[in-house]
Amino acid sequence: MEAVAQVKQLPNKNFATDTIGISLLSGCKSSIIIPVELYNGPLGDTRLPTIRERFPRAAAPLKSNPFLKIHGNVSYDGFYQSNTDTPYLEKDIQQHTLSTNLDITVKDQYPLRVAFSTSKGNSMLFRNLTGINLRYTNRDFKQMLLDKAKGWEAGKLKQLKELDSLQTMLNTKWSQLEKLKNWFNSPQQVQRLIEAKEHDYNLRFKKAVTDISKLERPDFSKPTVNMPSWKKEVDLDSDSAVAKLRNEFARKQQELDSMKLVYDGLEKFYNKKKLAYGNKKTKLLDVIHNSKSDEELISSLESMNLPDSVLPKGYKTLLALKSVGIGRTMVDYSELTAKNISITGVQAEFNPSWYFAFATGAVDYRFRDYVVNANRAKQYLNIVRVGTGLKEGNNIILSFYTGKKQVYNFNTGANGGNVETPDYKIMGVSLEGRWQINRNHYITGEVAKSSTPYYARVAEHQSLGSSMVQFNNHSNEAFAVTAFSYIPQTATRITGMYKLMGADFQSFSLYTPGTQQVAWQLKAEQPFFKKQLTVVAAIKRNAYNNFFDSTNYSSSTIFKSIQATFRRRHWPVVSVGYFPSSQLMKMSDDKFIENMFYTMMGTVSHNYTAGAIGMNTMITATRFYNRQVDSSFVYFNSTNLQLTQTLFVKKFTLTGGANMSSNQDYALYGTDGNVQYQVTRWLEVGGGLKYNYQTVFRNEQTGYSGNIRLNVPKIGEFGLMADKGFVPGVNRQLVPNKTGRLTYTKIF
Repeated sequence: MEAVAQVKQLPNKNFATDTIGISLLSGCKSSIIIPVELYNGPLGDTRLPTIRERFPRAAAPLKSNPFLKIHGNVSYDGFYQSNTDTPYLEKDIQQHTLSTNLDITVKDQYPLRVAFSTSKGNSMLFRNLTGINLRYTNRDFKQMLLDKAKGWEAGKLKQLKELDSLQTMLNTKWSQLEKLKNWFNSPQQVQRLIEAKEHDYNLRFKKAVTDISKLERPDFSKPTVNMPSWKKEVDLDSDSAVAKLRNEFARKQQELDSMKLVYDGLEKFYNKKKLAYGNKKTKLLDVIHNSKSDEELISSLESMNLPDSVLPKGYKTLLALKSVGIGRTMVDYSELTAKNISITGVQAEFNPSWYFAFATGAVDYRFRDYVVNANRAKQYLNIVRVGTGLKEGNNIILSFYTGKKQVYNFNTGANGGNVETPDYKIMGVSLEGRWQINRNHYITGEVAKSSTPYYARVAEHQSLGSSMVQFNNHSNEAFAVTAFSYIPQTATRITGMYKLMGADFQSFSLYTPGTQQVAWQLKAEQPFFKKQLTVVAAIKRNAYNNFFDSTNYSSSTIFKSIQATFRRRHWPVVSVGYFPSSQLMKMSDDKFIENMFYTMMGTVSHNYTAGAIGMNTMITATRFYNRQVDSSFVYFNSTNLQLTQTLFVKKFTLTGGANMSSNQDYALYGTDGNVQYQVTRWLEVGGGLKYNYQTVFRNEQTGYSGNIRLNVPKIGEFGLMADKGFVPGVNRQLVPNKTGRLTYTKIF
């Protein structure tokens, strides 16, 4: 007797049934194999009892999703500077900033963001600011749907009852099929088959003997012999046991063939359904990526009949809800109402097939408003917008705004001076429309009318509302037109804007200049050579609105800018630009002036390897086209060149550089070097030296820098930096400037 082993793999299963076979002699030179299972077989198995039982693995505990999932970071930044650059001269400046950003998911389905920041320092230029914001955007909700869709495996979802029932039916049919196969292979049936074959052999032998007796014999006498009864002709079908066995085997074989056909058909249907669910996942990703509007996305998702694990309850409302902000939040609605305004309050934007938005709160600061640290009037904003259509498509939106806004125009008093107790309240209404010509082109137009400034109302003895509805007065009106066009054949992008504002028009998007203002802008972006070269050019008039200027005149200055960037694989990246720049200068405690001048800049950067060493080379050239009378900037009308070389050698990062700056008065030359060393995964240190030489004054100066980064597991990352450099002084000589920074960051 000998033993053999076999492993049987079931379809659509991740396990196999192990068996051994015991070989027994059934004759002189024949043997039969009796299978004996080591472990339990499939349901309905009729083979011999198992030697030992394999118990099923304990099911992994179901992961329960907590009510809240919170990820984010917290950071602290402490900064010190001994001297500031011109034209602001301050000493021993300290700035402390504490901030945190939290990504919160409610029930693993609803995303929220919380941001908190507080900044405090001793500079006279910067206000101490503290703010907290709770925000929801449908952009975050779409991203969450996209992440769920990427990880969605339809075949594993218990909610898909159809697929589960097919799997159960398939397993049942498989068990029945195996039961039939095992019936044919069982030792009892094998023995019956052997006996039937032996019986057939005996019958054929007897028939052969009978047939011989029927042959013609020669005619001669022979002894008389009485033949036994078995010499009679035998009917092979006369044995009822053998016939019964044959009929039983034929019936079982027919049943087995029929069961195979049923199983094969059911398996094909199951695989087809499984493939359909896989295609549904692909379709879901395509719908989220390529839907032109939220309305189209909602309609597509609704038709897909997705489970709650992918598509949570209330998804239609959440997709229609563009944004909700509580606390310090940004209001950015239109050119002539409220644009880029930070408020401490509430704002919401809702757009299913109709449009509704509102915002209310105290105005925190506007663009560049952070440099005003005194003489501030309390300001607030209320705005309501209603309309029809989709924000990204065709729409018409009516807006009404009111509130209080400080007027920064210093030349709009009744007698050319400032009013002691002005009325800062404003009110206005606008009508905005957007025409989506097709997917690549749209036009937006807006008209608005506001109340007149307080000094104009005093002269006319008008109230706030009456000045707004005075239709024979057009000085408090404005209109704006913007357009966008994309040409797919050439990948050209063109944007344009034209805006006309009356002398008395007021809104939270701009500041009353006291004169009629015309602003326009045209910008084009064009790639060349298979998008290896990109050129961006713009021309604009009166695009810089500065509320610190004494703007009782109409500016007609036209600014031009152009930038070109060349990128090709394995080649250096080259970028060249010519654009206007500005510098804000403080004239007194209450007055600032912004100087405009052109700057030309070029940069060449290249990453490459030399042997086993990674390298980066960067060359930067800058040219300022300004005059000393325009700016207290010491580098006026100067040319600046800088070369930086970086080597990456295992755990070391070596950086060296040289720079040169020259103007009509002197030249400044400098060089520096820095070494960074990654000691371990949690510790990095670095340091460097710098040298400057200033001609004419023959001034030689040496500086230094040092830094350390320490990453403490489960605590966070600490960083410390110290630097001694040089900044321009009032007498055109460089003065030492010591800076230090302490940072802490924890990501969770």
